[in-house]
Amino acid sequence: MQNEGPTAIGTRPPAVSDSPSGRLPLVVYVLALGTFLMLTTEFVIAGILPEVAGELHISLAQAGSLITIFAVGMVIGAPLLTLLTMRLSKKRTLVFSLAVFVAGHVVVVLSADLTILMVARFVTALATGAFWAVSAVVASSVVTASLKSSAVGVVAAGGSLATVLGVAIGAFVAQQLGWRGTFWALAIAAAIAVLVIARLVPADAAPSHGASVRSELSDLRSPQLWLVLAACLTTTGGVLAAYSYVAPILTEQAGLSAASVPVVLAGFGVCSFLGTLLGGRLGDRHAHAVTIATPAVTALLLAAMALWGGSPWATIDLVVLLGAFGLSANSVLIHLSVGYAGRAANLGSGLAVAAFNGGTAIGTTIAGAALTGPLGLSAPATVGAVIVTLTLIPTIALAARARRRGAAEPMSAH
Repeated sequence: MQNEGPTAIGTRPPAVSDSPSGRLPLVVYVLALGTFLMLTTEFVIAGILPEVAGELHISLAQAGSLITIFAVGMVIGAPLLTLLTMRLSKKRTLVFSLAVFVAGHVVVVLSADLTILMVARFVTALATGAFWAVSAVVASSVVTASLKSSAVGVVAAGGSLATVLGVAIGAFVAQQLGWRGTFWALAIAAAIAVLVIARLVPADAAPSHGASVRSELSDLRSPQLWLVLAACLTTTGGVLAAYSYVAPILTEQAGLSAASVPVVLAGFGVCSFLGTLLGGRLGDRHAHAVTIATPAVTALLLAAMALWGGSPWATIDLVVLLGAFGLSANSVLIHLSVGYAGRAANLGSGLAVAAFNGGTAIGTTIAGAALTGPLGLSAPATVGAVIVTLTLIPTIALAARARRRGAAEPMSAH
């Protein structure tokens, strides 16, 4: 049956927190730790792009393909591994995904061949997609209805925190020890995270044998779900088209020193972390306002970056502001996709992750190709502005559909 709005996820969720203070349970923050590592490894290449290109003797666009291939892996991995792990408990899926993540990083640090690096990044991304999809569902299922978007927002903020600490520190470590040192650190941290996740995430029963791929797919017919997925694709694709090339934009276009890149990335990350938390909070009551206003402001910021990219201070300010707005609605979009997917909550979350990374793959590919054109280093921001603007089409359509049904903010009605 078609789902007309977000509903409860799963038939046998873990125990739900009913704290009158509205505090989130510890497991939500443990899952945020996992997404911190996952998003660090996805985006850390953006902060060390010149170092990777220099050591491997490849172009910036070729080095940027390490971001693109990771995004492609998550596009495939999030929905595919969600289906393949249907018979596993969510806890086992999380632990297995992190273990593969560790192995993939070890291969990266031991290889000097671009093809092997890309294969390792692709396999790591498969596991990352599964972890991200399941962690969002678990976070949403362990809290009361009024805190679902907030819980997913905290997990998503773990990814934003990766741009505060992970990407910035990764760039710093790369400057001190080489870019391989950054990947060694990620491998060690992920190995520790395997133990933490295994100990602290509550055990849950594997899905019943009555569950089937057909029953999962039958709940994916909601038109609202596909509008949400379209918004996931364009909003992330536009932001990452510019962010993936932020290091050369800062150094070669704006004329900043390489040492200033980690500082600017930290500013982006702080604002992204705060923006994601605030977006999750506002999304509990004003979902459509958040998903419309955020891409509108983001498109203006990216257009300004394209116009004034040669100004050091203007570029710094715009990159930091992009952090505040660019991805702050993503947790709201994930929760909407989970709700509109009905019984196929895991798959709905997986499809949202796939859409985010599909947008990243498309955005970074177009931006990389445009670098050699007449726009030069202003191309990534220009491409990003155009792609993000497209987000307004599905988000406005969602708001209009909800208003016609007399539920202007469906996320508040569970």
